[in-house]
Amino acid sequence: MAQSNQSSAMPVIHQNAADIDIGSQFHVVAVPPDRTDKPVRTFKSFTGELHAMAKWLKKCRVDTIAMESTGVYWIPAFEILESYGFEVFLVNARAAKTVPGRKTDVNDAQWLQKLHQFGLLQASFQPSQKIAGLRAYLRQREKLLEYKAAHIQHMQKSHDADEYSVTTCGNGRHWQNRACDYSGNSSGPK
Repeated sequence: MAQSNQSSAMPVIHQNAADIDIGSQFHVVAVPPDRTDKPVRTFKSFTGELHAMAKWLKKCRVDTIAMESTGVYWIPAFEILESYGFEVFLVNARAAKTVPGRKTDVNDAQWLQKLHQFGLLQASFQPSQKIAGLRAYLRQREKLLEYKAAHIQHMQKSHDADEYSVTTCGNGRHWQNRACDYSGNSSGPK
């Protein structure tokens, strides 16, 4: 008995899924092909363009978005899209990158949109806004403590260098401890 083609089809998990391939200067966005006459668009990474991207995604009836990024360029887009009410997945598409034949950002965005539509992309952990703020403060504190140690070492080195000075005598230059007078006797407390 022949199997039905329906039973072998992969189920769609996210019906209204889009994907954004994040770049430093522009983002390539792919939506389902039945939503618009141009299902792949490019938006610049400026704030106004990010808002235009969010409005276009709303117009295309998208409610969940997968974003692929390797740097920090995803942060403004992520925050703006969340403020518009989208469910945003920051994904590590390393596994999808191994598929041959997708050499352009457009092909990459369309492929990842399909993967997200079928629920095959896993979202990276994103802490809440309060936790992210606390984490930023703690990281800054850690950096300042590291800087503090380096500055203390610089002050100590400067202090040690001030203890000695170069003096010129009749027979040449000599290092001299400032705590001693020219006769070699200590001028400091004993």
